Amino acid sequence: MLPFKIQLRSIIATTLTLSLAVSSFATLAADKIYRLKLAETWGPNTPILGDASKNMARLAEEMSNGRLVIRIDSANKHKAPLGIFDMVKSGQYDLGHSSSYYWKGKVPNTLYFSSMPFGMISTEQYAWFYHGGGMELMQKVYAPHNLLSFPGGNSDIQMGGWFKKEINSIDDLKGLKIRIPGFAGEVMARVGAAPTNIAPGELYTSLERGTIDALEWVGPAFDLRMGFQKIAPYYYTAWHEPGSETQFLVNKKTWEKLPADLRTILETAFRVAAFDMYTQAIDANANSWATMSAEYSDIKVRDFPPQVLEAMQTATEELLAEQTNHDPLAKEIIESQKQYLTKVRAWTDISSKAYLNN
Repeated sequence: MLPFKIQLRSIIATTLTLSLAVSSFATLAADKIYRLKLAETWGPNTPILGDASKNMARLAEEMSNGRLVIRIDSANKHKAPLGIFDMVKSGQYDLGHSSSYYWKGKVPNTLYFSSMPFGMISTEQYAWFYHGGGMELMQKVYAPHNLLSFPGGNSDIQMGGWFKKEINSIDDLKGLKIRIPGFAGEVMARVGAAPTNIAPGELYTSLERGTIDALEWVGPAFDLRMGFQKIAPYYYTAWHEPGSETQFLVNKKTWEKLPADLRTILETAFRVAAFDMYTQAIDANANSWATMSAEYSDIKVRDFPPQVLEAMQTATEELLAEQTNHDPLAKEIIESQKQYLTKVRAWTDISSKAYLNN
């Protein structure tokens, strides 16, 4: 048997060797680079919407000291602007940037997390997401599809759209071919219009050629460069998307493979990029409207007549009631939004609204 001192030295040497090995392994793990791919609905030069993805990727890489590297493929590369849900779900892409209401044909309950007609404005909706249970409900909807979803930036209140002809009554909507996605499209169908969903790159041509009679896109910051004002002179104010939120989609398996610190960094990058997009949209809308109104003085800004708004609000309430009657999860989401809107709007009315009405 070896003397005690020799045994002790041996144990110490072995412990040091193991400690160095563990330390070395930890260092290697910390230095590992995770390369992720993101597919976005937008084209490569789409302002604001496309900026959100780029800002998020830059923030994630900088905050992780280069351990998170995200490659962005725009619609011109992956060729499926409305296919982000499937590509991220299947693992073809790790991440996506799009809008939740594009998937209502696949998973109807996704549409509630973008914007609802006559619903919450942007600030109210963000409060619902982060403090009123909205995030938990969104994950509940996406979880069965191997996906996580996070707010991806708000374009703020959206205009009611560009129309070739003035809308004076509900009859003027009968048979009207209009590009309008999400729940608002269902509302339009209920009041007699013929809604359709068209990818962003095809909107101008469709309006110019008469494939559609009207369209909603976003607001001045996005609409000016699209040139809709050259074809359709009537620019209607908001009703259908009072706070239009985009989304960052994440493949759940990708998420689970990331170390805890990188998950936190990625989620932080999502939130900062989303906030930056929101403030950028407000500034860009103000600047673009100043340009648009000065250079295209024949633009006719219109409010939808009260009769039309009443019909659309009635249709909205009917459709929501139908959803709550046959889908328990839809009922949970709709009631959550309704209850939160009642509470938060009481505050909005005596704060922001009262100030603006002074």
